[in-house]
Amino acid sequence: MDLRNIAIIAHVDHGKTTLVDCLLRQSGVFRANEQVRERALDSGEIERERGITILAKCTSVVWNDVRINIVDTPGHADFGGEVERILSMVDSCLLLVDAAEGPMPQTKFVLGKALARGLRPIVVINKADRPDQRAEAVLDEVFDLFAALDADEEQLDFPHLFASAKEGWAVRDLADPREEMAPLFDLVLAHVPPPAVDPEGPFRLLASILEYDPYLGRLLTGRIASGRLRTNAALKALARTGEELERARVTRILAFRGLSRQPIEEAEAGDIVAVAGFSRPTVADTLCDPEVEAPLPAEPVDPPTVAVTFSVNDSPFAGREGDKVTSRQILARLEREAEGNVAIRVRRLPDQDAVEVAGRGELQLAVLIETMRREGYEMAISRPRVLIRTDPETGARMEPLEEVVIDLDEACAGVVVEKLTRRKGELLEMRPTGRGRLRLVFKAPSRALIGYHGEFLTDTRGTGVLNRVFAGFEPWKGPIRGRHTGVIVSSEQGEAVAYALWNLEDRGQLFIGPGEKVYSGMIIGEHAKAGDLEVNPLKSKKLTNIRAAGKDDAILLTPPLRMTLERALAYIEEDELVEVTPGSIRLRKRHLDPHLRRKAMRRSAREPA
Repeated sequence: MDLRNIAIIAHVDHGKTTLVDCLLRQSGVFRANEQVRERALDSGEIERERGITILAKCTSVVWNDVRINIVDTPGHADFGGEVERILSMVDSCLLLVDAAEGPMPQTKFVLGKALARGLRPIVVINKADRPDQRAEAVLDEVFDLFAALDADEEQLDFPHLFASAKEGWAVRDLADPREEMAPLFDLVLAHVPPPAVDPEGPFRLLASILEYDPYLGRLLTGRIASGRLRTNAALKALARTGEELERARVTRILAFRGLSRQPIEEAEAGDIVAVAGFSRPTVADTLCDPEVEAPLPAEPVDPPTVAVTFSVNDSPFAGREGDKVTSRQILARLEREAEGNVAIRVRRLPDQDAVEVAGRGELQLAVLIETMRREGYEMAISRPRVLIRTDPETGARMEPLEEVVIDLDEACAGVVVEKLTRRKGELLEMRPTGRGRLRLVFKAPSRALIGYHGEFLTDTRGTGVLNRVFAGFEPWKGPIRGRHTGVIVSSEQGEAVAYALWNLEDRGQLFIGPGEKVYSGMIIGEHAKAGDLEVNPLKSKKLTNIRAAGKDDAILLTPPLRMTLERALAYIEEDELVEVTPGSIRLRKRHLDPHLRRKAMRRSAREPA
C-alpha cells in the first residue's frame, strides 16, 4: 500500500490532538455509532488531567487507498525533545496555528526544527470558527515567521488551509462551504512525498520512541529506512557511535492501525512500526541486519537547562505511604526514564543518596515527579536550578535564556513589565492585539522565571497568558532577588491543634489545617516578615475550672494555602526541600535538626557569593 508519514506540530493548545480525533473519525477508523472519548490519543492519566500532550503518539488512517501515518507531538516547550526525534521519521508536517493567537513561541521552535530538517510543512490555520479569529492576518504572520527562520524558496511556497478541528471542516478559502476534512486529506496526498527509502536494501530502522510493555518488554518505534522486516529475523543494534550494543531476534512487529497497535508478520520500508525483542538499545540507536556496519545519523538534541536533586526521604514520616523509598529504587527508575527520554539527563551525586536530574523545564520535571509518586515512590526534591556553562573562548559564565510571550489586559502591563525587568528580563516588543489586550515579548533568564507564574497570574487577575521557549545561552545577567519572606517551621512532632494555629494566623499564611500531622523541621506556613520563625503547632489551650462568656466559642480558622507540586518546587529556597509521597506534598527544611540548620546558616554566611 502507498504510504505517507506526517507529524502534527504546533504551540500548546492550538488543537493538535483534537485535529487527530477529527481525522480518525472522518477517515472511517471509528464506527458511526462508536463512543470515543475526546483527545483519544492523550491516553496518559496526567495528560488527560492537565489537557496537554506529553508523549508523542502514532496512529494511522487510510484515505483513497493510501495509508497516512500520523504522529501527534507535544506542544509544550518542556517536551521539545519528543518533537525533535519524531521529525526524523516523517516526510512532512502539518503546522497548526491558532486563528486568533497567531504564531507563539513553541510555533517558532517546532517550525525551526522542521525547516532545519528540510521538511516542507503544510500550514493549517486552526480554530477559524472563533468569533475573534483573524485568520488572514495570522497567515501573513506565519509567512513572516518562515522568512525569519531562513526558509528556502520551496518552503516559503507552503500550501495552507483554514480549519476548525472542533467542528470538523477544512477549506482553502474562508468563503468555501464548511463541510468536512476532505480538502486536508487530499492536500496531504498531493503535497507530502512518499517515504524516501530503499525497499531492496538491508534492513535499517532508527529508534525514535521507546516504551515498556509488561508482556513484550522494550518496544522501539521508528520508520524503516530500508529493506523489509519479518518476525523472528536476526538483527543487531548499533549505537550512534557505531558500537554494537546487542544481537537479538524480533519477537513481535506492531503496526499502528487507527488507535490500536496490531501484530503483523512483515513490514516494508517507509512504514512506522514498533519492534520487540531487544533489551539494550534506546532512542537514537539503529536496528539493522547483521551485515550493516554504519548506524543511521541521529540529530543532536538541545541540552537540558534546569536541574533538581532527587534524594531519599529521611523525614520521620518516611515509608508510611510509599513502598519504593530506597536510593537504589529511585536511581533505577530515573535511569529507565532517561533511556526513553532524550531530554532528561541523570547523574549520581557523590552523596550516595542523591541523584541530579536535568531537563528542559519545571513542567517536565514536575510531570516526572508526579508520575513517580503515583507509582509508589517517596522522594525529597530540591529547588530547581539552572545549568550554567562556561564559554570556552572567554571563560565567561553563560546561563540559559528564554523568549517569553505574554498576552494580558492593558491595565496589568505596568506591573508585569516592572517585575520582569527587576528579574533581568529585557522587553523586546509591545503591541496591541485588540479588545484592550497587549502582547509583550521578553527575553529573560530561565532562573528568573522559576516560581514566577503564580505571581504572574495574581498580578493579571487570572486573565494573563504566559508562554516561554528556550532561546539559547548568554552571559550571566547578575544576581536576582529571591523570596523576601521567611517561613514558619514546626518545632514539634504530632497533630496540629486548632488553638495553636489560631494564635499563629497573625504571623503569616498557614499551609496546614488542624489535625494534620507535622514534624520538627516541617514548614507549616509563610512568615509575614523576613527570617524563619520556629513555633509549636501542638500547643493547646490551658484548662481552668472557671467558665467565662465567649471562652468556649468555636475557633474559626482561615483556610490554609494548599501547595501544588509545581508551586512547592518554585516556592522553596536552597536550604529547603519538597517531601513527595503518594499521598502528600510537604515542605521541609533540608536539615530537620535546628542546631544543624543554624550551623549551615553560619557556614553559608561565611562563604563568598
